[in-house]
Parts: sequence; structure tokens; C-alpha cells
Amino acid sequence: MLVKWIRCTVVDRRGFERGQRKWAGLLGEPGFRGQGGGWSRRRSDVAHVFGFWESRAFYDSFMARSHDRLAAAQSGTFKDIQVKLFDYSFDVKTGFEAKFTDADVVRVAHLKVHAERAEHFTLMQQKVWNPAMAGSPGMIRGLFGEAPGDEFLVLSMWRSEAERGKYQVNRVERLSARAQTETDVLDVSGDIVGLEPSWTV
Repeated sequence: MLVKWIRCTVVDRRGFERGQRKWAGLLGEPGFRGQGGGWSRRRSDVAHVFGFWESRAFYDSFMARSHDRLAAAQSGTFKDIQVKLFDYSFDVKTGFEAKFTDADVVRVAHLKVHAERAEHFTLMQQKVWNPAMAGSPGMIRGLFGEAPGDEFLVLSMWRSEAERGKYQVNRVERLSARAQTETDVLDVSGDIVGLEPSWTV
């Protein structure tokens, strides 16, 4: 599965939201699995969208055919767009599905890892971070993705920001030390995204 993460700064909120609803046109596209997103809880003008495709081939075909027509509705409503593609590696918890209807927030973490530590980082994600997240009340599902250049994406969906906050406070420092995260990671950025139901396709 291919995961697409779009982050942009919105300059016309109403226009952007109107355009976002036009992405319902993705339904029926070959290989399309689902899409959702919402507003950053940290910066009110930043929007995130997450899209899921069965494979790179289906995604490339969509980009060549239908993408520009659907995207035209949002032209001029945003700036500073960043688009990143990741290959799905494994689930965080079990049975990842590209659905957003039962979640309130998504936590997205984008990590750049030292090349020689990438294997260790991936292993620690499976052995240390995954069980901790999977056992947290309110964590619904998630995934771990990889891109060329030792870049990784960890996406987790939560029933509420309060429940995600409890996990953050109680465990992150201890888990980080156990996983030797500081030794593995060059750079980490991320956000908490409040999901907008009308953006779900």
C-alpha cells in the first residue's frame, strides 16, 4: 500500500474546505483505498490530508489522468504544499484500514534516521513502540511507512486527543530511552490533526 501525506498552509479556509469536499471524486478510482484529514491542532492555518492507494502503479495512473481536474477546485486556497509518499511497512496495532470515521485525531510523526541505524530503528518500532501504543486506551489503529533516504512515517489514529495525551505523558520518555531513539533519529517533526468528517472519502 502507498501512503500519501499532504501538508499545506491554507490562505482561504472556506475555499479550501469547499474544494476538499470535491475529492469525493476519488471514489471509484482504481486502486484507491481511502482519504481523510483535517486541521492541525497546533497551527490553525495548517491542513493535513492522508491518502491511501493499493500500489504506486494505481497512484501514478490516477495522477496522470484525474488528479488535476479534482485539484482545480482548491487552486489558490493554499501555499507551501509538501507532498510525501511512503510505502506501508507494517501495522501499529492490528489490521490497518484507510478509514477515519471512528477517530477524532491523527498523530503524524515524520522521522529522518541515520542510514546505519535504520534497521535498528525499524526493529525498535516493532518491539518497543508498537506494543506500547497498541496497549494504550483510545488508540484505534496506525501504520509505519518508509520512503527512500531513510525517512519514516508513523501514523496513529485516536478516539480523542485527551486519550492520546495520556499516552504521551506517561510513557514516551521511558520508551524513547529503551528504544535508543536519540541515537537512531536525525530529525523528527509531527503534528496532531483534528479530523474533519466532511474530508473523509
